[in-house]
Amino acid sequence: MARKPIDITLPDLSGKVAVVTGASDGVGLVMAARLAGAGAEVIMPVRNRGKGEAAIASIRRSAPGAEVSLRDLDLSSLASVAALGEVLRGEGRPIHLLINNAGVMTPPERQTTADGFELQFGTNHLGHFALVAHLVPLLRAGRARVTSQVSIAANQGSINWDDLNWERGYDGGRAYSQSKIAFGLFGLELDRRSRAGGWGITSNLAHPGVAPTNLLAARPELGRGEDKAARRLIRFLSEKGILLGTVESAALPALMAATDPHAEPGGFYGPGWPGRVGGPPAEQKLYSRLRSADEAARVWEVSEQLTKTTVDVS
Repeated sequence: MARKPIDITLPDLSGKVAVVTGASDGVGLVMAARLAGAGAEVIMPVRNRGKGEAAIASIRRSAPGAEVSLRDLDLSSLASVAALGEVLRGEGRPIHLLINNAGVMTPPERQTTADGFELQFGTNHLGHFALVAHLVPLLRAGRARVTSQVSIAANQGSINWDDLNWERGYDGGRAYSQSKIAFGLFGLELDRRSRAGGWGITSNLAHPGVAPTNLLAARPELGRGEDKAARRLIRFLSEKGILLGTVESAALPALMAATDPHAEPGGFYGPGWPGRVGGPPAEQKLYSRLRSADEAARVWEVSEQLTKTTVDVS
């Protein structure tokens, strides 16, 4: 029996500017298409222009007349992040929605960013931290909602404070968990600091559950020559409708967090079925590793030091 599609209705987003990282394929592409279909002007910062152009063509097939455009961004390079910030600030358009969705997952061998950070920590967390810092004037002008995409991996492991860059004893899974814990703590600290300082920005978190996305697919540039066995199993279970989500349903928690008028600042959204790996989106209990305000403040301060980027709200 065919599984009944899981979906939500997005509000009218006409006149809104939305920025979605990691929108050239997978869950991010679904998000960009849905936002554009609801009337938003969607900016897609991408590393690969060819993939980006194909994504835009796909969006326009499903939503003729969609306002979508590309910008250049490599989150593993702080220079690239700064350049995008300069471009967007130069354009001067207030940003109303920012979905920090892009990420990399578990390269089999330790790799580093252009700035020497462990690849997952540098891309998933530090790159997005710097991006938000560079976009703060536009986010404030749009009284933006910022939604940061974490992972069920943020419910395990910890931040390796003694070796943030995993130079001793690299473990890809633990490093991935660290990147997502740090990223989640940052997203919540952004909301706290905005409320305390009257910045006008709200920030919340989402996670996609488990779905057959490209995170575990063959990625030669990450040293992964073929799909991981886990991805093949995930694809099988997803196709059979067993517990897990689809790429389309996995996009819904972040879309709910970013667009629902009732979504809570500082809230956490994910799939609602038992195990929280699939199903319709719903607000969820915050993972234990994301609850410490002291740990979040520490992540913020360390991130400013490492990226040499300050969130300037003057």
